[in-house]
Amino acid sequence: MRALILVAPAAMAAVLAGCQTITPEQQRAADERQCLDYGFRRGTTAFADCLQRIDLDRSANARARRVETAVEFGWYRPWYGPGPGW
Repeated sequence: MRALILVAPAAMAAVLAGCQTITPEQQRAADERQCLDYGFRRGTTAFADCLQRIDLDRSANARARRVETAVEFGWYRPWYGPGPGW
């Protein structure tokens, strides 16, 4: 019983930590740390490219999640435009 009492607050803290948002400055710092971990050096074109790829990947993932949600709820109906003969 005592172990359950100690685990419950830790589990709740982990769940709540997943709900926190981070500021753009914190996101930028995390992205820079990731690029530094990859071995890129600040001030180089390769470092800037690394940051850009991370940002583009984040944007693509967000776009994919929006489409998945729209499809799941039936809001997304692809339209391919008029076909031949229109």
